[in-house]
Amino acid sequence: MKRYVLGLAFVLLALAGLAQAQTTILTVAVGPEAALSIAAATTPLATTSTNFSNPYTGTTAMTYTIRTSKSTGTGTITLQITTDFSGTGGPSVGNPPTAGDALTYTCSVAAPGTPCSATQTAATKSATAVGSFGAGASSGKSGNAASVSWALTDDPAYATGTYSATATFTISAA
Repeated sequence: MKRYVLGLAFVLLALAGLAQAQTTILTVAVGPEAALSIAAATTPLATTSTNFSNPYTGTTAMTYTIRTSKSTGTGTITLQITTDFSGTGGPSVGNPPTAGDALTYTCSVAAPGTPCSATQTAATKSATAVGSFGAGASSGKSGNAASVSWALTDDPAYATGTYSATATFTISAA
């Protein structure tokens, strides 16, 4: 029995000399990245006015995640009305029925973002600002809050009915 144990020990020692270890170095290039999630597919606009004195209002809530480059990074959230209000005789962003009618909004963007600085007027032909990010901006992993609070002129010229428009939000990081 001793002979077998010694033989087995010699075989194991001989095999141990045949084992070979190899390594690899792991590298990762972490770049700028951004994502945006809108809380609800529809944002209803409503007014409490019965004499056209208050606009139709509503809020679009969203969550963003972002990482910008350390030294020269930038980022933005923008929106554009990509489909104007449907139907005849209702509100229109691109061609308002009455001068002065507008779809405007204010912004809220949690740090590290900076919200738009004043009331913005939504447009169909170009994107408008919601928020911006500087170099080294990094949100929480589960995302940070942002929102747009809308105001649409309540014009008596609007024909009764239900109208809808599409607001397209875009986030970018560099």
